Amino acid sequence: MDTKNQTSATEFILLGISDRPELRIPLFFLFLTMYILTVTGNLLTVTAIRSDVRLLHSPMYFFLSCLSLVDVCFTSIIIPTMLLSLLGGEGQGGTISHASCLTQMYFFLALGNTDSYLLGAMAIDRYVAICNPFHYATVMNQRLCLVLFSVSCLISHLHSVLQTTLASFLVFCASNKIPHFFCDIQPLLKLSCSDTSTQELLGMTETLAVIMTPFMCIVISYTYILITVMRVPSAKGKLKAFSTCGSHLTVVTLFYGSITWVYFRPLSSYAAVKDRVAAIMYTVITPMLNPFIYSLRNRDMQNALKKLVRRRKN
Repeated sequence: MDTKNQTSATEFILLGISDRPELRIPLFFLFLTMYILTVTGNLLTVTAIRSDVRLLHSPMYFFLSCLSLVDVCFTSIIIPTMLLSLLGGEGQGGTISHASCLTQMYFFLALGNTDSYLLGAMAIDRYVAICNPFHYATVMNQRLCLVLFSVSCLISHLHSVLQTTLASFLVFCASNKIPHFFCDIQPLLKLSCSDTSTQELLGMTETLAVIMTPFMCIVISYTYILITVMRVPSAKGKLKAFSTCGSHLTVVTLFYGSITWVYFRPLSSYAAVKDRVAAIMYTVITPMLNPFIYSLRNRDMQNALKKLVRRRKN
């Protein structure tokens, strides 16, 4: 390739969600509303847990409050950029500098994978609660919860450092338009004119290992949970056990279903429109639905929220 046509891009243009100008304003208000709901819902979840002494010291609610805080940060590094791209001129999205793009990618990968590992930690918590209930308090102690949270953050940030560092060496030629609403590794690799074989190999090995580790924890935990629950003699007992896992399983299905579609396919099969729609699921919809899923299906959370509202009124 002629090196004269290569350049180190100083800024990119995010084309946003839709190429149709007439949809930009309606989509702007739609996603602004969803962002407000996400931040409000997750912060209410954290506040309700922190204000209830009984929930505050429960491992399950400790991880839920961590998940909610991470979701607030996660959406806050994605949706504002999306909203700016929707306000861009006709045929243009929002501009973002090369450094800001890499910074956004770093926090997107770090926080997104922290979400994934927290879901894995919550599955372990449910496994101990159902399969080993008499030792639950001693096994899922405060120290183990802090270790699981710290490991979740550490692995996620190390993965992010590696991916972002490699992305910083990518070379871009004629175009600087990213067919996405945020800086993600897949559209950048597709846009780059440099050799991306190393990044693609890492995407199918290291990235696969990082994402599949918590997923396998979830699968193994729920396999043992299923075996244990099936041994419960009463139908009422089985229903009660499954009800404690329903919210978590719903979130896991939404989160991993969309991630699998986007990241575990060859780069050649990357489709801008379909992948943007799938990305909305794990960057916008899942973080917004999390507090509603856990609150609507959880009586303890409902009571904590009611106490919080009554306290504010008084």
